[in-house]
Amino acid sequence: MKHTKVKDLLQSRATQNEVNAKGWVRTFRNNQFIALNDGSTLNNIQCVVDFENTPEETLKRITTGAAISVTGALVESQGAGQKFEIQVSKLEILGDSDAEKFPMQPKKHSLEFLRENAHLRVRTNAFGAIMRVRSVLSFAVHQYFQERGFVYVNTPIITGSDAEGAGEMFKVTSLPFDGTPRNEEGKVNYKEDFFGKETNLTVSGQLEAETFAMALGQVYTFGPTFRAENSNTSRHLAEFWMIEPEVAFNDLNDNMDLAEDFIKYVVKYTVEKCSEDLKFLEGRLTEEEKVKPQAERSEMALLEKLNFVLENNFKRVTYTEAIDILRDSTPNKKKKFNYIINEWGADLQSEHERFLVEKHFKCPVILYDYPANIKAFYMRLNEDGKTVRAMDILFPGIGEIVGGSQREERHDVLVEKMKALGIDEEELWWYLDTRRFGTAVHSGFGLGFERLVLFVTGMSNIRDVIPFPRTPMNAEF
Repeated sequence: MKHTKVKDLLQSRATQNEVNAKGWVRTFRNNQFIALNDGSTLNNIQCVVDFENTPEETLKRITTGAAISVTGALVESQGAGQKFEIQVSKLEILGDSDAEKFPMQPKKHSLEFLRENAHLRVRTNAFGAIMRVRSVLSFAVHQYFQERGFVYVNTPIITGSDAEGAGEMFKVTSLPFDGTPRNEEGKVNYKEDFFGKETNLTVSGQLEAETFAMALGQVYTFGPTFRAENSNTSRHLAEFWMIEPEVAFNDLNDNMDLAEDFIKYVVKYTVEKCSEDLKFLEGRLTEEEKVKPQAERSEMALLEKLNFVLENNFKRVTYTEAIDILRDSTPNKKKKFNYIINEWGADLQSEHERFLVEKHFKCPVILYDYPANIKAFYMRLNEDGKTVRAMDILFPGIGEIVGGSQREERHDVLVEKMKALGIDEEELWWYLDTRRFGTAVHSGFGLGFERLVLFVTGMSNIRDVIPFPRTPMNAEF
């Protein structure tokens, strides 16, 4: 008999003479009531066992974490909290779980403990909800772009270029660590390596996506990216997923419009599709906030915060205006910021971004026209010669969630910028070709998917919104 998902059983319109459900035992009490969950929903279905006619040996094997199959009648539940339950006529143990050793016992566990058991933490309510939300958000990303005629491009994971120019990259090599071949200068001889040159894991698919945008018009990438940045913070991962659209003939204003529309679409879609999971995560967040000092608590509940983004136009502010606001702000004057803003040209920190969003404007903010010397080489230089057509979107509780720009389409200006930064023209000859052959204004942005999931789920640590986090000194699982 084909089994039915717990979600579908709980949403049934009528009782049924015989159903089959399979899943994992959450709890078993009084030798009679099994709370069964199969991951399709936050909710368990109650399965009532006739313990008098069930062998003692079988009852002992119904433990938390065990995989079981139950067959029986779907009847109206006598207990509170659910419409239906299963009166079990046949029960089969599919996989035992040693109650003494199974880590995910039905009690409250710390997030740190759950990270140490990332392979099992998804069996908890919180992580089941987070991963279902992540899945729906991921689908919404593709749906948004596909509905608008974007072409999905798979950019390479192994690359010879550093899109960000930051140098924080993981090297890819097949050379032995002992006895690495050297050239005449005593440096590693990459000509003997697998690709015949130095290669790395990608930090961004942007440069490759630009080449496709200059042929297909509008494209997007959605894939894993890597940063060898030794940042052990709640906002950084060494491996994460990036969404990067690139659009030919779009200027910075078009780019800002696209980013705002995109974010609102995927958040709205997820709020509509994941109401049950988000309501649970909202309750979880409310409990977590209660133990924080009043000043650190969020002013809004989770769903209120999500609707806040949907209902408010994003405020567009130049970097220069933002610096003036920050310099004159109370926390800056009273030296409450960890990084005091003294002059134009400062690289904004998360505390500054959150002040602008949460305290000053009280809505999502798009900052644009940043100083050229704190932004990447590929951003279009403004006529003033000191700022670039860059934009960042700032969110409550997160800070920067999107970074993008109008790309520098002028070949001579791009070459000069690369020279000034010591970027090898020969390494990026193919990228410069797009400026030689049919160049045009074009723009794009990057959105770190995990930061979006962080915002939508209300979690506070990015390690809790990706299945198996990769961080400094941690590549477990």
